[in-house]
Amino acid sequence: MSAPQTLANHRRFEPLQHFILTPILLITWITTLWHLYKYPSLHSLWVMILGLTLLLMALQIRGYALKVQDRLIRLEETLRMGRLLPEDLKVRIPELTVKQMVGLRFASDGELADRVREALDQNLDGEAIKKRIQTWRPDTFRV
Repeated sequence: MSAPQTLANHRRFEPLQHFILTPILLITWITTLWHLYKYPSLHSLWVMILGLTLLLMALQIRGYALKVQDRLIRLEETLRMGRLLPEDLKVRIPELTVKQMVGLRFASDGELADRVREALDQNLDGEAIKKRIQTWRPDTFRV
């Protein structure tokens, strides 16, 4: 069984993406740059462009997954806040940024109102919000 999720260990690495796919594509692109420099030709240029295209495509696909995840977090947190926050804070939910909601998803139900109030009144970013959380609510279903 893994250790409970905390601020110190909540970041997630996707092994295939972070340790295999992206490094291989980055090394491939750097190699094609070197090959273009060493043996300039239209063919070397085209291979370098293809290598860069594959690297950018992998990064863009990862970016899409993260954007969808942020949208889901925003939806989930809006619904949760609608159930848990007092009326004076419910009307302020639209003022929260996506980054603030991403940080607030780790706040337990009992401290959510305090963290939302701090986030809005002090314009805290997601990292600052996470650092203030006293009772961590793990999120293990993320990309």
